Amino acid sequence: MSAIRRKFGDDYQVVNTKTGHGCTFPAPAKRKRQRFVEKNGRCNVQHGNLGGETSRYLSDLFTTLVDLKWRWNLLIFLLTYTVAWLIMASMWWVIAYIRGDLGQGHDDSYTPCVANVYNFPSAFLFFIETEATIGYGYRYITEKCPEGIILFLFQSLLGSIVDAFLIGCMFIKMSQPKKRAETLMFSQDAVISQRDGKLCLMFRVGNLRNSHMVSAQIRCKLIKSRQTPEGEFLPLDQRELDVGFGTGADQLFLVSPLTICHEINPKSPFFDLSQRSLMSEQFEIVVILEGIVETTGMTCQARTSYTEDEVLWGHRFLPVMSLEEGFFRVDYSQFHSTFEVNTPPYSVKEQEETSCLPSPAPPLTPTPGDPRNSRRERIFSLDAAPQEEPVSRLPSKLQRMSSRNGKETLKASSGPAAQQASEKASSTGDLPLRIQRVGSFASPEDPGGNQQLNLKPLKISSETHTQSTGELEHHRLTPLPPPIPGPNLNPLPAVGSRPEDNLPAKLRRMNADR
Repeated sequence: MSAIRRKFGDDYQVVNTKTGHGCTFPAPAKRKRQRFVEKNGRCNVQHGNLGGETSRYLSDLFTTLVDLKWRWNLLIFLLTYTVAWLIMASMWWVIAYIRGDLGQGHDDSYTPCVANVYNFPSAFLFFIETEATIGYGYRYITEKCPEGIILFLFQSLLGSIVDAFLIGCMFIKMSQPKKRAETLMFSQDAVISQRDGKLCLMFRVGNLRNSHMVSAQIRCKLIKSRQTPEGEFLPLDQRELDVGFGTGADQLFLVSPLTICHEINPKSPFFDLSQRSLMSEQFEIVVILEGIVETTGMTCQARTSYTEDEVLWGHRFLPVMSLEEGFFRVDYSQFHSTFEVNTPPYSVKEQEETSCLPSPAPPLTPTPGDPRNSRRERIFSLDAAPQEEPVSRLPSKLQRMSSRNGKETLKASSGPAAQQASEKASSTGDLPLRIQRVGSFASPEDPGGNQQLNLKPLKISSETHTQSTGELEHHRLTPLPPPIPGPNLNPLPAVGSRPEDNLPAKLRRMNADR
């Protein structure tokens, strides 16, 4: 609504879409915002009830006269000279009156104090000619008037003091750099948007003159009333806004319009300011630009302020610089223009709190096609997937013999101890054929004299062999069952004997053929 009022005025037309008739409604009366600093830089503060402190202004009379408005300065200037001239002319007339020169002025044999002074107008003209050093030569002081000589010296000294005081006051007032500040521009509104991924408060400054501002520096103050935790109310409390003091960004090279940026971070007073809370806030941002005028060497200060209604959320300034043939051109018609940009409506505090929340745990199911998850898939699948029978790599005849002897052993054995002992035996089918050795011998505890086929891994040669990662993990992760007391079904061969000696003749021949 405030933007519409600024654009269309206090009265604007509202169209009723239901009835189709246009009716003019006056805008709701909004109380004018009381500013601490006006847009032109004037501080809206008046001092009252000074009591006896008024005399302090007279102690610094020169500064008091300079600070007065021009109309009062001109009035004091005219009154001072007029009163001084009248007083001094009256003194010359009094001297002539006391000496009796007024009645004998036309007597050639009489020598007056001041020649040709007959009345007050002639005494006034003599004073003006003496004060302005005109010296027409018609009125002059004679040597027979010592009081006139003393008054002449006093008049010269007093006139010099009055001239120095008043003319100096007028010169200082005319050369004040306040008018130089008129050519320093500030944008009408401030904006809040993101810059380099951070939420920032920005406004624009510019210099209309070609002469530079030497050592230009900018500062910002936040004027906002607040209450302390102890209950103390601080009206119009002032807080500093960082515009690059630590990085040197507050030192400006003001040749072209610049955008001043205040980063909103945990140290900023706007840390918890959001687009919604901006509508209910009451604050004022005072901007102070200082620098030395290049032509006069005097320090100049320009000020302005932005209230909460003049801070636009989600806007950015239009560019004003363009490259022409051999120079850069600044288009000041777009100096105050802004455009909307995509800006999150949340405060920096809310954004940081949202980013600090723990994210949901990723699913245990690995991403298909990821080669890094192949090893993990094989390891996890060992516990859930059913174990398949290892494919035997022995010859078909040995496989038939092994399966027949195994069945006979299972039939002959009884009880849980025998079952656990049979589970303890491992197959060598997972190993390469070059490192497998087949051993078979009759168990001494077998009453039937049946020979049991036993497959045992023997000495591994130094040749390089490979196994899959799943098989290595399976052998590493699957613990061996504890030994079971009872008869040893797979006795080890005697130390120093060859493993082939324990095989039957038929198996030795088959192994030799391989």
